[in-house]
Amino acid sequence: MADLGKVDLTTVRPLASGDGWRVREILCRSGPKDPVFEEQHAWVSVSAVLSGSFTYRSRNGRVLLTPGALLLGEKDASFCCGHEHGVGDRCIAFSFDPALMEEVAADLSGVTRTDFPTHRLPPLQRLAPLIADAQTLAEQPGLRGAEELALRMAGAALSGIHAGSARPVTASDERRMADAVRLMEARLVEPLSLGVVAEELGMGRHHLLRTFRKVVGESPYSYLLGRRLILAAERLRMDGERITDVAFACGFGDLSEFVRRFRARFGVTPSAYRSRARPGSAGTDVAHDPNGSGRPPWKSSFPVLSGLRNSSSG
Repeated sequence: MADLGKVDLTTVRPLASGDGWRVREILCRSGPKDPVFEEQHAWVSVSAVLSGSFTYRSRNGRVLLTPGALLLGEKDASFCCGHEHGVGDRCIAFSFDPALMEEVAADLSGVTRTDFPTHRLPPLQRLAPLIADAQTLAEQPGLRGAEELALRMAGAALSGIHAGSARPVTASDERRMADAVRLMEARLVEPLSLGVVAEELGMGRHHLLRTFRKVVGESPYSYLLGRRLILAAERLRMDGERITDVAFACGFGDLSEFVRRFRARFGVTPSAYRSRARPGSAGTDVAHDPNGSGRPPWKSSFPVLSGLRNSSSG
């Protein structure tokens, strides 16, 4: 959004960005006694309301926005926000290049338009995961997986306004997603964005995201994260590397993020996991090589690329 007057009452914080999209946190402190200014959307806007309530008025009328709702704004549309019912609000604003919205719409069954005839999607139950993920992004700016979240947000906005029926899984979908999985496995610890995978497969990013979730059962980022964590667990069981080196070698660019993700997935910290896997401990069984090959399991299963310390955009 272009801020044309609320400079002292609005704080804008960038959270993430990529090809054709960006995400910002917008904190407004306006109240009933503050003047209302006209503003304009520079790109297509889909904003998740996290707290506060306010009115939004544009050419399609006026609506009240409350926590859990999505605010929908068209490119170049002028609008006014009012706070006559309370002080302040907090939103996570996803902005999209119209070309990206066209790409997303082309992938949604029954969606042939990218305009927003209404300004709001109410706080529906199916939007709750998106709102929660937007909150997480605000807490962890630059979070890997932000690109997926942005595309999910665009898809939710378009399908919520121009709903269509779900498409069935086809043999072609299965083949292409098998190709996607092979690509991810071959480049498991490399920086690998959704856009790179989509380009390799000749698909749009939203098409890849939606089809992968439908065929594989989880998002591409979630799949990569899970596979990297399993790889890390296998290396930790060998007890030959520093935990920092394991994190970097498995595609994590930040040690604290690795520890947090590992604990969430395995229920213990990496160091505790390693201790349990040492010979003579209660968790010794997890360190056995089920194939009896005598080789470290991570060497027999994955192409490990040493020296990679770059973070992945998933």
